Amino acid sequence: MTELSREILRDWQIRKTKVQKLRFIEFLQSRLPGLTVEEGGCPRCRNLVLGDPKTADVVFSAHYDTCARLPFPNFITPKNLLIYLLYQFLILIPFFAAAGLLAWGLFRLGVYEPLAMMLSWFAAFALILYVFILGPANPHTVNDNTSGVVMLCELIAALSEEERSRCAFVFFDHEETGLFGSAFFHSRHKKAVKDRLVVNFDCVSDGDHILIVQNSKAKRRAGAALREAFFTAGDKQPHLCGPLGAFYPSDQINFPCAVGVAAMNKSPILGLYMSRIHTPRDTVCDERNFSFLVEGMRRFLRLYTVKND
Repeated sequence: MTELSREILRDWQIRKTKVQKLRFIEFLQSRLPGLTVEEGGCPRCRNLVLGDPKTADVVFSAHYDTCARLPFPNFITPKNLLIYLLYQFLILIPFFAAAGLLAWGLFRLGVYEPLAMMLSWFAAFALILYVFILGPANPHTVNDNTSGVVMLCELIAALSEEERSRCAFVFFDHEETGLFGSAFFHSRHKKAVKDRLVVNFDCVSDGDHILIVQNSKAKRRAGAALREAFFTAGDKQPHLCGPLGAFYPSDQINFPCAVGVAAMNKSPILGLYMSRIHTPRDTVCDERNFSFLVEGMRRFLRLYTVKND
């Protein structure tokens, strides 16, 4: 890895508050000349852009904001939607159970029943908001999504000047609070990204199984080039999926022609899965993943740009 990537992993894993983000932006601008800040939207987003999305053949992206520390991992099974939804439901049960107990306690104290219910549900949603979004920063964010930031930096460093001129690179803000940074970028560059391929990296450092999810338009335009570029010999196993083959909730969802890339582990029962993220256990950094993805994306660029010239 480059020295810039190692410095980010060593010193810049926490990028949650406004001050933390601004310091990181200053640092990254000092290392990547030409990096600009596009500011706007609600909540206020600061997306970082290198290159011109209007002329690029491909826009590579990753979110740079980081999450709150959770008492449980954000467990994702992209090819097993039932398990994913069941897990999301289960982690909410304690919050709604607490709301029920609070309502019962207020009612026993003589609070008017509808008011007790309203107060308890308000308290439950406030607690959910705090735990999932407003709580203390997760101290380790290697996979989510320092790995995506590092991937963009590694790709920028590896590409030739001519290759970089055909790409744009975007570091999205406010992914963790609801994909707001990528939504703002889409609204600001709606015409430019209408037919532009967006390749988004989110959690790419933990796992030997590389998930590549394409929406319908990306599959038609880039599917063949992606397959040829990534299905080569190596110790990583790519999984190229269409829109019905896997669900991966990240910034690529906001674009009409997009690909999402993530690293997964695999079990015989669950299939592909991601764990550890949003907890202090998010410390796994397999440098071979970056090498695999950089080499694959360089091959893909050559194939894709030739096809679309």
